[in-house]
Amino acid sequence: MNLSQKLAAFGLATATVIGGATLIAPHESRVLETYLDPAGILTACWGHTGPELKQRQFFSEQQCLELFAKDLGKFDRQLLRLTHPVMLTNSEHAAYLSFIYNVGAENFRTSTLRKKVLAGDRVGACNELPRWVYAKGVKYAGLVKRRNAEREVCLKELINVSTST
Repeated sequence: MNLSQKLAAFGLATATVIGGATLIAPHESRVLETYLDPAGILTACWGHTGPELKQRQFFSEQQCLELFAKDLGKFDRQLLRLTHPVMLTNSEHAAYLSFIYNVGAENFRTSTLRKKVLAGDRVGACNELPRWVYAKGVKYAGLVKRRNAEREVCLKELINVSTST
C-alpha cells in the first residue's frame, strides 16, 4: 500500500489533501525518532512538531502515519479558514497545504502570500513561495527545492482561473 492509500485509510480521501501529502512527504522524510530540524525545533516522523515530543523518543511507522494524518487534517482546516472565501484550485490547495505544514499557520496568516490570495492575485501568491527558503537567517537548498516544487504545482491550474475572488 502506498502513502496515499494509507492516508486514505485515515479518512483523508480528498484529492487535495492527498496531493498536499505527496508534495510534503519527500521534503519532510520519515524519521522514526525525534531530531532537531534546521531551525532547532524538535521534530519526528514526517515533520511533526509539538510540546509532547521529547529527546530520544522513538515511533513506529504506524504512529508516524497517524501523526501525519492528524497533522494534515489540522493544517488543512487552518488553510481553508485562512483562505476563506477564496475557492482554491486543487493545485493551489496542495501547494499551500505543503507550505503551511512547513511554516505554520501563524506565518501563513501574516504572509504577503496570503494577502495576495485574498486580494485575488493568485499568480502573485504562488510567486511568493520561493521567498520562504530561510531558517534562522540561513538559506537552505532543501527549502529552495521544496518551494520551487510548491510554486510549480501552485501555478499548474491557474491558467483557466479567474484572478478575482
